[in-house]
Amino acid sequence: MNSILHRPQLWRPGDWNALFGFGTNILVNMLVLTGLLRYVLKMPDDIVFGRILPAAGLMMFLSTVYYAYLAYRLAQKTGRTDVCALPSGISVPHMFVVVFVIMLPISLSTGDPIKGWEAGLTWVFVQSFVLMVGGFIAPYIRKITPRAALLGTLAGVSIAFISMRPAQEMFITPLIGVVCFAVIVVSWFGGVRYFRGVPAGVVAIAVGSLIAWGSTAFGLDYGGMSVTNVTSALSNFGFSVPLPAFGHVFSGFEFLGVILVTAIPFGIYDLVEAMDNVESAAVAGDNYPTTRVLTADGTISLIGCLMGNPFINAVYIGHPGWKAMGGGIGYSAATGLAVIIFSWFGIIALLMALIPVVAISPILLYIGMLIGAQAFQESPKSHAPAIILALAPHLAAWGKMLIDNSLGAAGTSAAAVGLENLGQAGVLYHGLEVLGGGAILGGLVLGAIGVCVIDRTFSKASAFALAGAVLTFFGFMHGESIGFGESPIMALSYLVVSGVLFGCAKFSKLAPQPAKLEEHGGSVVAA
Repeated sequence: MNSILHRPQLWRPGDWNALFGFGTNILVNMLVLTGLLRYVLKMPDDIVFGRILPAAGLMMFLSTVYYAYLAYRLAQKTGRTDVCALPSGISVPHMFVVVFVIMLPISLSTGDPIKGWEAGLTWVFVQSFVLMVGGFIAPYIRKITPRAALLGTLAGVSIAFISMRPAQEMFITPLIGVVCFAVIVVSWFGGVRYFRGVPAGVVAIAVGSLIAWGSTAFGLDYGGMSVTNVTSALSNFGFSVPLPAFGHVFSGFEFLGVILVTAIPFGIYDLVEAMDNVESAAVAGDNYPTTRVLTADGTISLIGCLMGNPFINAVYIGHPGWKAMGGGIGYSAATGLAVIIFSWFGIIALLMALIPVVAISPILLYIGMLIGAQAFQESPKSHAPAIILALAPHLAAWGKMLIDNSLGAAGTSAAAVGLENLGQAGVLYHGLEVLGGGAILGGLVLGAIGVCVIDRTFSKASAFALAGAVLTFFGFMHGESIGFGESPIMALSYLVVSGVLFGCAKFSKLAPQPAKLEEHGGSVVAA
């Protein structure tokens, strides 16, 4: 009877903050992917603005509205007034992977960017089914995996791939980036309210744009704004709706061998990441059904791909952040509506010319700060070492990416330079390669083993090590590709560790538990 009588509030004041915070997050991602399509892949504007962006907008609209609906149902069922919808949108790591690993090489080899687009569509097609099938096993994985391992590997993604780039952009252009960051944190962390309750995200964008355009007026060009770019952007105004792209999807199957090498492991990555983010939301008080989340991501991604969008949908990191701002049900659906307007009317091109991206970057850093902190705040203090262990693979993957990109810009590679020469310079490239391969699964398994050892549940630790051996043997962890016997020595190492831990469970005599640690005045001392 309570669920029938309770009618959840669709919009509350905090939704404005979450709308502009999450909306600008989505906007940044759309600006970046538009830049990748136009300037990296050299995709024609009629395909970018007439086919891909409208399809991406449709996918994100379906996703955000669906998660608003799930939040409405949860609020209706529980009678709570603080339920926050899961954030969702185009998966940022996959955006770069599909562009640089699939679409760009195929575009260059064929001399046709349309072929690259078609391969990207097929890549998403395969991943969608991995997500839909995986949705039925993810709840069991979530049930047996320690929270510190789930949140720890999520924090690794957050620190390495969400926080670092925006932080660097901010300090390259500090007069915009650092100032906008201050505008945001004094409000979202410090509780400062701006004039007439204007959301901090809007204030930050306005301040950053004012500084950028003000510098242009004085001939300083601080922020890269120009009237010429605005005039050019206006030419892309129009109305474009997504059209079926079935033929293009199935044309990409000629590249299936190349696609499967990354589509399956990144489908599993999506599986674990979504599971982590559902766990993060549960910690913040909103418990969503993992199976429905994953199957929805797969289904919505499939619809988007069949309409011409080569980027997969995912539940985003950051639910606790939007909830902390006061976000509820409405911010998600409103963001979806805004995305439809931006992508179907060609407004993205104009926004690219009007707003300096560095004014939006601080919002991503803020989200990264929250997620990184959550891993420690919501796990037992004794599990902190395991969280650090879960972070390590992501830092390795980030370091390897920087090295690869730097050497690629110089027209060379790690293999050409020589691993021994890199080692003599203090760069243990192969170590980064092995540790960072399949980082999200690697962080999950290492973190879980760490937690189980700390808790002295050695049988469970042995089982996680055995799982690590199997995943590594087939290339899902500590490897660059899926196959048979991809990293045999590393797999054998996990197998030996599993045996050691199993022996500890059966035969070891345990020392007394260490003294409980308590915090006093910012330092940690033995009780």
